[in-house]
Amino acid sequence: MPVHLYGQMADMPALMDIAHSNGLRVIEDAAQAIGSDDSRGRRACSYGEVGCLSFFPTKNLGAFGDAGMCVANDPALSERMDILRVHGGKPKYFHSLIGGNFRLDELQAAVLNVKLKHLDTWTAGRQRNAAIYNAAFEGADLGRALQAPVTVAGYRHIYNQYVVRVRDRDLLRQHLTANGVGYRDLLPLPLHLQKCFAYLGTKLASFPSRSGRPRRHWHCRSSQS
Repeated sequence: MPVHLYGQMADMPALMDIAHSNGLRVIEDAAQAIGSDDSRGRRACSYGEVGCLSFFPTKNLGAFGDAGMCVANDPALSERMDILRVHGGKPKYFHSLIGGNFRLDELQAAVLNVKLKHLDTWTAGRQRNAAIYNAAFEGADLGRALQAPVTVAGYRHIYNQYVVRVRDRDLLRQHLTANGVGYRDLLPLPLHLQKCFAYLGTKLASFPSRSGRPRRHWHCRSSQS
């Protein structure tokens, strides 16, 4: 399950080669990357057997409440998911599968149909804002104290978040707060440190980054306008 994180696609051709050579199915998590594409011009959700999209209000294409969608490149698989979303029944009241109630509310669908027409314009606005941030950080000559997002050559980054890496996150947070600048910590506690996975016995240093230090991220969301 590759995750297209922050608005940029993962290296899907390499991942698909690994999956095919090992007989694996691929489910793309594009909750943060609707409309992104790679150097081959292929969009997120176009590689895997299933692609997952989120329309939570904070996403680039957001509904008024919880909403999402799955897409598939196999008609039989698509049909199976369609049945699972309505209690596993087809025709109605006749259940060949155990499913659930995963239908998209009509009101959310109506909102999304209107907002979808503006998605490319909003993406362009996010990209302009990201370019402003990039130029400002480059002009500030911060060296290795701050690392701005890196867009892979030929890829279309849709900037669901504008994420930066800094050496001293707490100091930066204090500075931003003092100056009235909004920000948000992204996923402050990784999965392997969550209480629900305590039985695995993993610790802070169990999965170090290439630098040998535990990974910590901080992000500021760029606006659409």
